[in-house]
Amino acid sequence: MTSSIYLIMGVSGSGKSSIAAQLALALDVAFVDGDDLHPQSNIDKMSRGIALEDNDRAPWLAIINQQLKQWASDGTGGVMVCSALKRTYRDQLRQGVDLQFVFLDAPMDIIATRMQKRQGHFMKAHMLASQFDALERPDSEVSTWVIDAQQQEEAVLIDILEAIKHAP
Repeated sequence: MTSSIYLIMGVSGSGKSSIAAQLALALDVAFVDGDDLHPQSNIDKMSRGIALEDNDRAPWLAIINQQLKQWASDGTGGVMVCSALKRTYRDQLRQGVDLQFVFLDAPMDIIATRMQKRQGHFMKAHMLASQFDALERPDSEVSTWVIDAQQQEEAVLIDILEAIKHAP
């Protein structure tokens, strides 16, 4: 069992939830989808097609950070999903936690095609452009792996597991 903590990040439709659940299973650690930690007011807003603002996200990011700190304190490790589109969000999530970010990277046209096939999610496909506009790529950030998410899910998972295997 690993005691490492991984945060799977990227725009909506990049495969975060599915990949993270598979990764947690492979590592035998806890899995939490950060979307499940959103206050109802945020979900209502997104369901109406209204993008969240930083003041909407602040309490949500604090809740996620508390969960990450709990895993660190327990020594159990875990896999969390959070879009974490901006550097300031990632910095808030890193506070007090040794955290490995995994950025699932794919172009907007690939993501848009995936989102059109997805049903029952509160994030609507037409909001995707705002996510890409907000994205501050983490390419040069420490403790961040950029994974090609254009691949099939199995290949993405293998790439992440290989990165874990070769991590210092």
